[in-house]
Amino acid sequence: MTTIYDVIVRPLVTEKSNYQSGKLAQYVFVVSGDATRSMVKDAVETLFEVTVARVNIMNVPAKRGRRNRARRLLVRKPSFKKAIITLAEGSKSFEIFEGVQ
Repeated sequence: MTTIYDVIVRPLVTEKSNYQSGKLAQYVFVVSGDATRSMVKDAVETLFEVTVARVNIMNVPAKRGRRNRARRLLVRKPSFKKAIITLAEGSKSFEIFEGVQ
């Protein structure tokens, strides 16, 4: 049994997520592997005191890189699960994304 503090691992800050948070009121988080939409929605609403309109979850596959010397394909970055949170109209934004540009 996971608690709401175990569901959200960390925010995912990239160029695309920065655009989504600024223009579309969508925020991206890395979540635990066994998290569901309802668990993520409950965790975000409880922790950040916002109203969530929609939650999209996707599994990001592992990235493979090529090693020059051996010329073998090796997995460099592990796979993870991410959640895109869309806030309801009139809901305040997250403080953790305010200073990111």
